[in-house]
Amino acid sequence: MNLTWNRVLPVVSSLVAIAAALAVGAGLIAIAGVNPLHAYGILFNEALFNYYGVGNTLTKTAPLLLTSLGVLVALKAGQFNIGGEGQIYMGGLGSVLIGLYVTGLPALLHVPLALVGGFCCGALWGFIPGYLKAMRGVNEVITTLLLNYVAQYGVSYLVSGVLMERNAPSPFTPQIAPTAQLPILLPQTQTHAGILIGLLATIILWIAFTFTPFGYQIEAVGQNPTAARYAGMSVRRTIMTAMAIAGGLAGLAGAGEVLGLRYRLFENFSPGYGFDAIAIALLSRGNLAGVGLISLFFGALRSGANVMQRSAGVPVTVVYAIQGLTVLFIAISLVLERRLATAPPPLPSPS
Repeated sequence: MNLTWNRVLPVVSSLVAIAAALAVGAGLIAIAGVNPLHAYGILFNEALFNYYGVGNTLTKTAPLLLTSLGVLVALKAGQFNIGGEGQIYMGGLGSVLIGLYVTGLPALLHVPLALVGGFCCGALWGFIPGYLKAMRGVNEVITTLLLNYVAQYGVSYLVSGVLMERNAPSPFTPQIAPTAQLPILLPQTQTHAGILIGLLATIILWIAFTFTPFGYQIEAVGQNPTAARYAGMSVRRTIMTAMAIAGGLAGLAGAGEVLGLRYRLFENFSPGYGFDAIAIALLSRGNLAGVGLISLFFGALRSGANVMQRSAGVPVTVVYAIQGLTVLFIAISLVLERRLATAPPPLPSPS
C-alpha cells in the first residue's frame, strides 16, 4: 500500500499544483471583469481544437519539450541545470553558423549537420558547469545561471555585429540556406519537424534509461554518488556527460527555433523557454511521458494566450502568472511530500 501511494502521490501533487494555479488564475481573470470559464474556454479551444491553434501549440511545445528533457537528464544525475536558456541561445548560434556558412550540401545532409552544430554548442555550454562541478566542486546552479547571461549577451553582440545582415532594421543574421531549413509538417502553419525531434529524443532517452547500463549509471549517480563510486562507476565522468547531454538537448531546441521557425538568429529570440523547462521537469517527477504532456500543456497556454487577450480582453500576463504559480505550488508540494516522507509513524493507540 505504501509503495502504491508513493507512486501515486507525485502524480496527484502535480495535478493539484496545476489545478491550484489555474484556480488562482481564474481569480485574476475574474478581477479583470471576465468570466474565467469563458476565458479558459477560448484559450484551450484555440490551442487544442483549432487547426492553426494546434499548429501554434506544437510549434511552442517543441522547444519546451527538448529543453525540459535536458533539465530532466541533469536531475536524474543529481544536478540542477537552470542554464537551459543559455544553452538554447548557443544551440541557435551553432545551427545558424552551419546554415549560413556551410554551402553546397543537399538538405538530407545540411539539416542534420546544422542540428548537430546546435547540439554540440549547447552540449559545450552544459559541459562547462558539469566539469566545474565534477572536478572543482563548483555549484552547478550558480554556473548554469551565470552562463545564461554570457550566452544571451554574447549572441546579442554577434547578431548586432559581425553576423548582422547588412542594412537590417534590427539585430538579426542573414537568412540560412533553404537546404538547412526544417520541413513544415502542417501546411499553412509554422509547425516544423522540431516536434518530431523532441518526440524522437524522448523515445531515445526512455530506451537509454530503461535498457542501457549508461542510463542506469546516471540514475545511480543521481540517487547515491557514494554507492555508485564504490560500485566502480565514474561519478565525475557521469556528471560531465549528463550535463553535456542536457545542454545538447536544449541546444537542439534553439536549433529548431532557427532552422524551423525563424530561419535567422535574432537577438533575444527565446521568450524564456529555458526557465519554463525547469517547472516542466519538476512537475514531471522524472517521468518522460509526463514531460511530454506538461510541455504540451505549457505550449497550449502560450498558444492560446494571445487569442484569449483579443477575444476575452484578458491580458497575456495572466498566462505567465499561471506558469509562475504552477512553479510555486509544485515547490510547496515538494516540501509537503518531504515532510510526509520524514514524519515519524504514529504511536500505537493504548489498549
